[in-house]
Amino acid sequence: MKIALHVLLKTALMIAIGVVLPIAFHAFGWTGRVFLPMHIPVLLAGFLLGPWSGVIAGATTPLLSSVLTGMPPMAPMPIALQMSIELAAFGLLAGILYTQLRLHIVLSLVLTLVGGRFVFSLVTLAAFPLLGLQSVPLAQVFGAGLVTAVPGLVLQLIAVPTLVWTLQKYVLKRQN
Repeated sequence: MKIALHVLLKTALMIAIGVVLPIAFHAFGWTGRVFLPMHIPVLLAGFLLGPWSGVIAGATTPLLSSVLTGMPPMAPMPIALQMSIELAAFGLLAGILYTQLRLHIVLSLVLTLVGGRFVFSLVTLAAFPLLGLQSVPLAQVFGAGLVTAVPGLVLQLIAVPTLVWTLQKYVLKRQN
């Protein structure tokens, strides 16, 4: 796996945005659980830079944010670790579905969000016994938080395809 320096720098930029964007949302009183701002730069990394950049951004962003800001928390429930695995799956799926399989951006995004949520659910179910928590059905874990996150999902469905299209058309083509 060989990643060019410019791709690593762009990946680092997505990670930085992924740490700063939730802070900006919280400054306006908007909660991250509702708008999911950390997801957007990770999704962009996968869609624009490919699966490996998506994995790196997804795995790194929640952990770095947790260390620097305390959000997402590591205790009592290791949400940062769960999100790290979920967002790594987002980045990987976005990169594979869009850049390699060349699926339509919206279809790629929907499949990515479902796949990442499924990974999050499996990780959560695996972590419950390790944390001494009672096991719950997969459907309950998969659906937990989805109602709360509807505004964030709508934001992603609007913002991500728009940003990908705009950046590809006006920014990335000029750099090549």
